[in-house]
Amino acid sequence: MTKEEYNICVKELSDRVYRFALKMMKREEEAHDVVQDAFEKLWNHREKVLPEKARSWLFTTAHNAMINTIKRNKRVESMEDNEVWEPMSRDEARKYELKEILDMCLERLPETQKSIILLRDIEGYSYSDIGEILNLSESHVKVYLFRARKKIKDYIKDIRLLS
Repeated sequence: MTKEEYNICVKELSDRVYRFALKMMKREEEAHDVVQDAFEKLWNHREKVLPEKARSWLFTTAHNAMINTIKRNKRVESMEDNEVWEPMSRDEARKYELKEILDMCLERLPETQKSIILLRDIEGYSYSDIGEILNLSESHVKVYLFRARKKIKDYIKDIRLLS
């Protein structure tokens, strides 16, 4: 990979990798760190990475970095609930509730299923692209996606029964 090809990758893929990292990490600083790390590793391995494989290489690297960070954070876990509450409109409250429900559903999924949901349903990647990124076969991606969606549906049904 040449310097120009690397710069094209940065220009075309940095926002997509960042969105993926932010959805997984929930913290902007950590998402920025993951993206920075992934592009730094791409630069360091540019002689080994083919330009047409850069996208899957970046997402795989970012995914692995996120898994490591999540595991590290689970060991440390600090309390950061010092937010000031302000009144919300009814629409804002509804959107907030829906986002909270979706976040809770995603948090209950195993990391692989969560990544597949984010890559497929949020980022719009194909099954084969996701398989390449996560080092899974296309059929495994479909099975994990089916199971993840089923878990989310079941969780939402449980929430409806409680309310």
